[in-house]
Amino acid sequence: MKPKKCKVCKEKFTPKYSTTQIVCSALCGAKYSSIQKQKAWKKEKKVRKEKRKTRTDHLNDLQKVFNKYIRLRDAEQPCISCGKAKGAEQAGHYRSVGGNPELRFNEFNCFGQCISCNMHKHGNLIEYRKGLIKRIGIEKVEFLERNDHEPLKLTTDEIKSEIKKYKKLILSL
Repeated sequence: MKPKKCKVCKEKFTPKYSTTQIVCSALCGAKYSSIQKQKAWKKEKKVRKEKRKTRTDHLNDLQKVFNKYIRLRDAEQPCISCGKAKGAEQAGHYRSVGGNPELRFNEFNCFGQCISCNMHKHGNLIEYRKGLIKRIGIEKVEFLERNDHEPLKLTTDEIKSEIKKYKKLILSL
């Protein structure tokens, strides 16, 4: 029989029992079996954890993926508020998520901001607005500033679909 590489210790061996033998010894066989059980357990645990997730958990997952997309999209852009080069360290919302949840995942409402503007200056909103007008125009800024937006009521399946969409967008950047 043709020599093979052991799946556990990576040593070369010649199979004694059959062409499907993947380990060199009983000891490596026991280790391989243990590794496979651990993998199966981790997979089962992940499935159970996913089943226990609430709608809020899924929204939080979407927020993480959305923010990552914004940071990557604006990575080469300066901070929208202060213009600091390489300022897209965070995804800063013009209209806050707490005050305007319907604009939470609106890509015109969220741009790359430096940590100083987003956290220490609470968004640096006056300068953010000026930068926003330069990037998207006054019409879209006025749209964001209106208070008649439809509530955002995504179902769990819609949230999962949005997560997939933003993961694809991240891979395409």
